[in-house]
Amino acid sequence: MSTVLNPVIAPAPAAAPFRPGPLGTHITIRGLTKHFAGWPLYENFDLDIPKGKIVSVFGPNGCGKSTLINMIAGLVPIDAGEILFDGKSLAQTKIGYVFQNYREALFPWLRTIDNIAYPLRLEGRSKAEVDARVQELVASFDVKFDLRRYPYELSGGQQQTASIMRALAPGPEVLFLDEPFSALDFEMTLFIREKLQEVFMQTGTTMLLVSHDLEEAVYLADQILLLTKRPTRVAEILDYADARPRTVETLSEPGFVRMKKLSLEIFQREVRK
Repeated sequence: MSTVLNPVIAPAPAAAPFRPGPLGTHITIRGLTKHFAGWPLYENFDLDIPKGKIVSVFGPNGCGKSTLINMIAGLVPIDAGEILFDGKSLAQTKIGYVFQNYREALFPWLRTIDNIAYPLRLEGRSKAEVDARVQELVASFDVKFDLRRYPYELSGGQQQTASIMRALAPGPEVLFLDEPFSALDFEMTLFIREKLQEVFMQTGTTMLLVSHDLEEAVYLADQILLLTKRPTRVAEILDYADARPRTVETLSEPGFVRMKKLSLEIFQREVRK
């Protein structure tokens, strides 16, 4: 009579407990891992993003700046890791997103005013609530163009203004901005910078901005997140505390010049590695 021995299966190692960020953290990222075609882009990446700040993300080409915010926003799946917003999941968090390509972001079959109102209607708000919130945004952004027109009838700057208004309409806890100025002329860039600062000063909404323009990244930021080449890690996190609202004059002030110079030095150091 033979005896069948059951194999002994070792228990799986217990997962490490989630480590919260320091006081004032809004977005906590732990163990974030993302591979493309077998090559690591992010591997066991940790980051704490503060609440009520504008954080600019800057780094070498191909380091995954946009991919990072897209993973945080749930637009790109992660391979491993955990991301929490004030201890909550993404599904429990209200976010807004401003895309680089505003022409594709707006629904061409809806009038511009209906595009702006779209997230409010998704939330099931009454017509009176929707109308009041849209008018509040119109006043805040000092809109002069006709919102009854379709997006394709507007200029690029007007379309991006509408995109930002739509992202802000439901009052997001976090606003993601993926190179929102890259297709705008300088005049419209100055206008949008001013309006974003006004919204930030009024609401204190946490904002995460990706930019390929170092001046722009520093100008708007409370914190500059500088990344390395891939596999991507944090090179440095710089705090920039010049008073708001920042204006064109800010660009020549000693604090801005010093911060831009330091950011450039760190960027060049990482590119040369």
